[in-house]
Amino acid sequence: MHLITVLECKKVWIGNTMKLITISINTYKTQIKFRLILSLCSLFLCSLSFTSFAFNDALTATNNKNDGSQNYQRIIALAPHIVEMLYELGVGDRIIGTTQHSDYPAAASKIPRIGNYARLKIEQILAYQPDLIIAWRTGNPSDDLARLEQLGLNIVYSDPQSLADVAEELRYFGQLTQVAEEAEIQARKYETDLLTIKNTYQHRDPISVFYELWPRPLTTVAKYDWPQQHLDICGASNPFVDSKSTYPQIGLEQVVVAKPQVIIQPESNGEPSPDAVNWRQWQEIPAAKHKQFIQPNSDRLHRMTPRLLHELEQLCIAIDQSRKYYQGLKSVI
Repeated sequence: MHLITVLECKKVWIGNTMKLITISINTYKTQIKFRLILSLCSLFLCSLSFTSFAFNDALTATNNKNDGSQNYQRIIALAPHIVEMLYELGVGDRIIGTTQHSDYPAAASKIPRIGNYARLKIEQILAYQPDLIIAWRTGNPSDDLARLEQLGLNIVYSDPQSLADVAEELRYFGQLTQVAEEAEIQARKYETDLLTIKNTYQHRDPISVFYELWPRPLTTVAKYDWPQQHLDICGASNPFVDSKSTYPQIGLEQVVVAKPQVIIQPESNGEPSPDAVNWRQWQEIPAAKHKQFIQPNSDRLHRMTPRLLHELEQLCIAIDQSRKYYQGLKSVI
């Protein structure tokens, strides 16, 4: 899940980060009016500074109440990555409700929808009588979660903060559903595959990469943002990595000055954004001059599940091909 249009808003999901960009449609071509709703982007993946130790302690205490001694059969999963991982563990048939945009695997499309990022249908959730709700604290409305807790429903939280945490989530979900053995197998495979990708690409010669997360307003990634982890693993150098804000908005001229060797423009569902910047008109940018553009699948790469590793490896391969291209130019000179 990458881009969602809501009235006059563009909503962008990155990993488990939610950012809402409000755009004035009437003046879209001449003046873009936007505001990042930072209160909706409070997860560690979005910024380490947004995560408090108190929150983590509370989260751990809540999850520790569910130690796997019960075999939950009626589960409401309140995020696409949670749904995907439960199916990965072979217990997707236990999901009785989920939120919009839970689209993988195909069977997930048949699960009843009990809400979206803005609101949960409390009465419908109560009517389904779940014995477990797996929530995504920063991706679900906090007031609805608080109400469900007050009503006595059994809630645990998904909280992956890094690529490595995906394996821990698998283990935790396996514990909750009493398929711990299968979960351990998958978690170890994930860790092995992730380490292999890291060892293969992380320490190769750096190459300058600009990550065009969103074209209007032009938005990229910085130090603690989810896609920056991908760039680090692929041995890519981000000229905006030390930006003070998370998911910084920048000007076109800043990219021209940075002169990235590669430009990444993620695509959702294999479809390029109609608003993607046409960088080819700025031939002073090496990436444009040498046609070094990469379009990864954001629906895979930005979701915190084992499926992201394949897309991550493809990204690293593409970046490495660009790296070799420039190395070839130097050897000719």
